[in-house]
Amino acid sequence: MDLAQILGWIATFLFSVMIIPQVVKTIKMRSTEGVSLSLFIIFLIANFVALAYAIMINQFPLIFKYVLAIMTTVFYISIYFLYSIRYPNKTYKQH
Repeated sequence: MDLAQILGWIATFLFSVMIIPQVVKTIKMRSTEGVSLSLFIIFLIANFVALAYAIMINQFPLIFKYVLAIMTTVFYISIYFLYSIRYPNKTYKQH
């Protein structure tokens, strides 16, 4: 594996898990205050478009990245709605 492939896989991993800290924070705080739902929806749409492109050019690392990103984003959007419905008035002050 050459340097370009190593860097590509590192980027793939980081882009795929970048939403996980927000998932953890939302679950821990039980609040979606300050989170932009539109960011996650745009990110989800972009990943679907990019996945289609990756499939068309037959690039497994990209396919893997976009599938993982779609899964984590769908999971986060689900949590967003769950906590928005379950705790509509719950807010937290950061110290």
